[in-house]
Amino acid sequence: MASLKGKTLFITGASRGIGREIALRAAKDGANIVIAAKSDEPHPKLPGTIHSVAEEVRAAGGQALAIKVDVRDEALVNEAMDKAVAEFGGIDALINNASAINLTNLQTTDTKRFDLMHSINTRGVLVCCKAAVPHLKKSANGHIITLSPPINLKKHWLGGHIPYTVTKYSMSLMTLGIAEELRADGVAANCLWPKTTIATAAVEFAIDMSLMERSRTPEIMADAAYEILTSDSSELSGETIIDEDILRDRGYTDFDKYLNDPKCTDLFMDLFVD
Repeated sequence: MASLKGKTLFITGASRGIGREIALRAAKDGANIVIAAKSDEPHPKLPGTIHSVAEEVRAAGGQALAIKVDVRDEALVNEAMDKAVAEFGGIDALINNASAINLTNLQTTDTKRFDLMHSINTRGVLVCCKAAVPHLKKSANGHIITLSPPINLKKHWLGGHIPYTVTKYSMSLMTLGIAEELRADGVAANCLWPKTTIATAAVEFAIDMSLMERSRTPEIMADAAYEILTSDSSELSGETIIDEDILRDRGYTDFDKYLNDPKCTDLFMDLFVD
């Protein structure tokens, strides 16, 4: 059976939501988790800090290193990677989970807001990948997973919130390009995106709170990420993967367990998924 025991995962934005769930899923195997996020103090509205997740990781059976990191700061990212290697001896996977969202159209999007999304989403992926790649090349099964969508150019996805869309598609394009750049090195890079909305703070506060009851829990993304991370890096790379699709391919059949509201019969499809 494939396992992440002893593997080191560097997860950005891991203080809550999907990043936290990926950390806890890997911790069950005995993985080493680097919790790299900005939240080192409790937020008045949002649960979780890098320290609380570190405690949860250890309780689940893993090793944890909590580091306050802003992915916009290249020096901090490089320093965090060095700390991770010093603590655990290397890095086997980078999870680009940190992201900013603002669903406004071009005419109403403040330029500073676009700059923020671009700096976290697009530039952040570039900075983190650059810092991680030298270490991933030394791994026996190196993986990069970026939480970004399939590049869907149908018109109905281009009209509503193009500033955000550009930054998310850039994350995907960056990842698919890295997959080819590193293919000969045996390092995989894939995008992972949910089929339905996921019950996280992004949905609750940035999209529509009413969608929480029509969403799945973050555990489905964690299980999908686990399936990618335990795959041979030479066999699965350069793909835009939908969570439900890979789980069905790997034999999962019970998807009701992922319902945020057990009574839900009308799940809401996520952005960029037709």
